[in-house]
Amino acid sequence: MILTQTLSWFLAGGGVQEGHSVEQQGSSEPEKLGSEFIMHHITDHKVFDLQVFGIDISITKHILIMWIVSAMMILLFGILFRKPKMVPSGLANFFELIIEYLDQEIMKPFLGDHSRKYAPFLLTAFFFVLFCNLLGLVPGSATATSNISVTAALAVITFGMVIMTGIKYHGLVGYCKGLIPPGLPIFILPIMIPVEILGLFTKHFALAIRLFANMVAGHVVVFAFLMIIFTFKSWAIGGTTLLFLLFVNLLEVLIGLIQAYIFTILSAVFIGMSIHQEH
Repeated sequence: MILTQTLSWFLAGGGVQEGHSVEQQGSSEPEKLGSEFIMHHITDHKVFDLQVFGIDISITKHILIMWIVSAMMILLFGILFRKPKMVPSGLANFFELIIEYLDQEIMKPFLGDHSRKYAPFLLTAFFFVLFCNLLGLVPGSATATSNISVTAALAVITFGMVIMTGIKYHGLVGYCKGLIPPGLPIFILPIMIPVEILGLFTKHFALAIRLFANMVAGHVVVFAFLMIIFTFKSWAIGGTTLLFLLFVNLLEVLIGLIQAYIFTILSAVFIGMSIHQEH
């Protein structure tokens, strides 16, 4: 999206257009592409204002993107796998390859015999994060996972799964006891108990921050290159910068895939640790 807008502006005349001085141009375009322009593409904003009994439940752009992603997943997988085949073809075969890889490399190694039970949750998390990341690269769209509220909600869902899994397999008392390493002296317990509880929350806090920070960082890098064009107002520097912008945008596709993979593998690790507390 940013690359398309920049290329259009650059081809239209760059930093100096006929009939306009450098000073005049410098007082308009760079300001538009300053902090307000950057925050417009990173932060969320309302699409439809809605108040119910004084409570603001307005539809924002990131909420709309998440609805679109959810609808895409339901329709896509519903159509592709409505009639399961022994040997799928086309797009179904492509997604089955991804699912099989996640099963062999993430779910079975960390969840063992319990992998099938948690496959729906982990696969849904993977494709939801992946589609949100990739949809944010489409012109006119937005990256929902660059919103800390979205990533925090995903981390809270994983946290809930971890707690419920631990209680399911060990009971409430057994799960709480399993959080403390066995064999510790009694006088250390007053220190270790708060540390272990804090560590439980910190892991999921880091899960939210990691996804949020990486997605925002990609946008910031793009905007940093973008501002170089309007700062130097040179065809030579601008042309080189556009090549870097293209490379970073292509790299964002890979980053979106990697971040979905990392979120899924960490979720599997946390759930597996909740099941096998002895490890």
